[in-house]
Amino acid sequence: MEVLTRKGGVAVALMVMMVGMVTSAVGHLYKVDWSENVNYTQWTSHKRFFTGDWLEFLFDKRYYSVFEVNKTNYEQCNDRDFIKNITRGGRDVFNLTNARPYYFVGGGGYCFNGMKLAVNVKEYLLPPKPSPAKSGSPTTTCSQIITSIMLVIVTGLAWASS
Repeated sequence: MEVLTRKGGVAVALMVMMVGMVTSAVGHLYKVDWSENVNYTQWTSHKRFFTGDWLEFLFDKRYYSVFEVNKTNYEQCNDRDFIKNITRGGRDVFNLTNARPYYFVGGGGYCFNGMKLAVNVKEYLLPPKPSPAKSGSPTTTCSQIITSIMLVIVTGLAWASS
């Protein structure tokens, strides 16, 4: 029984490592403390948003809500004609999937107290490929790394289930 527990622990550790690696490769998670009297324009001025990034809205759902809206509704603090209601449990995530401006407002009139956020999302561009290695030195590509990681995970899972 102890061996199975140890194997299961190894499998869980491998999964946690993999999730961390995939998350960092896919996009950045920005925590948004969603509350009144916060200057979100200033907050966004220090950040660059790319496709694949995530916004995590943190708030008390008994009082606040988050709506994705168009630019006009953002400017007018109109929460009635929203695109998407993001409010679920007070720790709600939103994936920035397209390169475009996104607009968010707080419902219930809180937008007029500053609860509105605009982010301009840019397309994530991969850096240019490095020049070929000289003198036959070994190189490691991203696909080789991912393949190796997947192999370790599959091996770990197979080992844990045996």
